[in-house]
Amino acid sequence: MKATLYHVQLNVADEDRSIPFYRDLFGALEYHEIMAERDVLGVSDGASAIWIIATPPEHRTPPFHRKRTGLNHLAFRVGTRGDVDRFLAEFLHPRAVPFLYGGPREYPEYAAGYYAVFFEDPDRIKLEVAHVPARGAAH
Repeated sequence: MKATLYHVQLNVADEDRSIPFYRDLFGALEYHEIMAERDVLGVSDGASAIWIIATPPEHRTPPFHRKRTGLNHLAFRVGTRGDVDRFLAEFLHPRAVPFLYGGPREYPEYAAGYYAVFFEDPDRIKLEVAHVPARGAAH
């Protein structure tokens, strides 16, 4: 049986910081909103959905850390290297979101032509915007 990714849910500790951050991020990446409330944001690219939901207070400690078991990072694939650079200029810089690992660069250890920028959301969930030249299945 073949499956495709239907949706991902990220729980966030502070909806007042995270929902606006993700609304801006998904707008920049051309996702469309399917639900928007104070503590819930649902978006879709037409194939899969991402849900940002406020973590109940009793589950907010310990805080998220990507080195623990569970999600390490979420990556978004864009069409060109220029899209990665434009994302840096139009999203990260205006919001003073720091990038990780020295900023956009090539990662030949991942794939030929792999070019990406990594950054974190308000809960320190690592996010990535990457251009990976087409060579069959997505990696």
